[in-house]
Amino acid sequence: MKNISLSDLGITVSSRLITTFFINSISIQELKYIQRVIIFMSTSSQINISKTGVSKLAIVVLAIVFATGLFLVGFDQGHIFSVVYGEQAFEDLYIHELTHDMRHAAGFPCH
Repeated sequence: MKNISLSDLGITVSSRLITTFFINSISIQELKYIQRVIIFMSTSSQINISKTGVSKLAIVVLAIVFATGLFLVGFDQGHIFSVVYGEQAFEDLYIHELTHDMRHAAGFPCH
């Protein structure tokens, strides 16, 4: 088996021990693998991180959902169903009764 140094393969390493070391028991394939590993480790790669935020449309939609939910839980006294049922909705208070306990838990007085 031929003695081959790392510098014969074009590998430059700063450690004097490695560059002057002659390899007797490692095959050429293993040396080429070591060369590829060292080249891979010495190359720098760039990682791109996208900094896209939440779209403005999503923020608007969520704000509308929040405001609607706040109105339904905290303030509705038949207003929503009055569009369909008229004055009867103010007497039945369906949404008020459905959200009654949640309304008190959230700190909204209702009666």
